Amino acid sequence: MKPMQKQFDNNTLFPLQLVYQDKKNTESELPDHFHDWYEIIYVYDGKGTFFFDNGYHYIQKGDLFIIPGNTIHHTIHDKEDPITCTVIFFNPLLIHNNSLGESFSYHQLFEKSRKAKDYKYSMQCTQQKVLETHFEEMNREWNQEAFGFKHAILLQLHMVLHYLNRMIVQSKHELSTPINWGPLWMPLWMREILVYIESSFTTGLSLVELADVANVSTAHFSRVFKQVIGLNVSEYITQKRILMAKELLLHTDENISVIAERCGFQSMPHFHLTFKKHLGSTPGSYRKNRILTTDYLPPHTENE
Repeated sequence: MKPMQKQFDNNTLFPLQLVYQDKKNTESELPDHFHDWYEIIYVYDGKGTFFFDNGYHYIQKGDLFIIPGNTIHHTIHDKEDPITCTVIFFNPLLIHNNSLGESFSYHQLFEKSRKAKDYKYSMQCTQQKVLETHFEEMNREWNQEAFGFKHAILLQLHMVLHYLNRMIVQSKHELSTPINWGPLWMPLWMREILVYIESSFTTGLSLVELADVANVSTAHFSRVFKQVIGLNVSEYITQKRILMAKELLLHTDENISVIAERCGFQSMPHFHLTFKKHLGSTPGSYRKNRILTTDYLPPHTENE
């Protein structure tokens, strides 16, 4: 089973979805998935564990998750205390991108989260109230559908992003808790192997090598990895390589053969076949079809 790509309608005139104060359950939650749109999750109450492609975060009241596009993630809910949260999905192209002569950008926080692989921020009580007021107003506008309600929702979203960027990026806000490389029930070797894969997935990793690093049998490694992550190890590594390739295709002008090598694909035919299998188009077609939208996406630089 490979990660799902959650589909959104990029042709809609208002590419935004709001899920307000939704109580989650295991039946309604998606398995490992990713999507091109940005995602903001704010937690009102409940407990659980959030898995990202770099590890686990424990969830509690007041937590805010900033999820850039093409980030593998899924949630494990506490059955006794399910999470209630507001979720906003939106196409990055919807966001104002004029610098007005300042270094500020509404996209900065998502870029910061992507580069640092830091997705969780714990809000203080006063910060929680500010965000909850904005989300409540967005929901009120959505339900009432008054004249110009979509503009009002978009304005509120910009206010949320402005507030968060000023509070977190400018103030050099740090994560209140470090990344957890697995829940308590996860064996230590599994936590360590996630770190190992994160630093080495562009190399020629194999099941035998990873099991040897973990000092367990290949059969045991495969069984536990699938149980914890929801994917087998080859699917997980391939998906990480594909997502890296997407980023490089959209945000650099590097030759496709160079991108294939950087991402760990052993040959161009292998890269083309794998990319098309996952995304439905060749790397060249994917880059060409997105060229019009990349002019509006935040710039990606390797040395930032």
